[in-house]
Amino acid sequence: MAQLLLTPENHIQRLNAILNKVDQLQNLGLPSLTTPPNSKSWNILEVLVHLNIAYGHYQQKFNQHIPKLPDTQSESEGFRIRRWQKLVVDSQRPKEGVRKWKMKTLKKFEPLLDHNQLNPEKTEEIFKTFMELHNHLKEAVLICRKKEVSQLKIPSAIGSVVRFYLPEAFEFLICHLERHMVQIDEILQQQESLVST
Repeated sequence: MAQLLLTPENHIQRLNAILNKVDQLQNLGLPSLTTPPNSKSWNILEVLVHLNIAYGHYQQKFNQHIPKLPDTQSESEGFRIRRWQKLVVDSQRPKEGVRKWKMKTLKKFEPLLDHNQLNPEKTEEIFKTFMELHNHLKEAVLICRKKEVSQLKIPSAIGSVVRFYLPEAFEFLICHLERHMVQIDEILQQQESLVST
């Protein structure tokens, strides 16, 4: 199995695409953002809240540990992901615009939103939080270009059964974001097909 080489440039490029996509979602009306495709699915705002919760588990660790890492003499040319971590990352990675495996969300990551309070102010707050958190992720990737990233392993949000070096954690988080961008596309397609029938 060929090892995947993780690069800061690739991470930043993919994060920029996600941030642009979420920025565009703000142009949708409240009904599009708050209407789930069916009673068992999330709406778009719930997907974003889930992503905010998920990144929140890493933000504190990044803030705590990245500043303490020693600087490198030169910029990183890439990091080879390890086999077990690649399996975990690949479980999140969408393939050709499709989420491979549907999985049940752990309770601590569920977006517990009161649908009666999903007004323009709450919507703006959710988008603002998303942008702040995921620009924080982008900044962490940029800082780590000149850090000794092999000096630190952090436990994943599901616990220490999976421990990531920072580039592996970035890859996991970006694949998780990409997975849920596919989910948002699915929601929008289902809404469109309901309107056109």
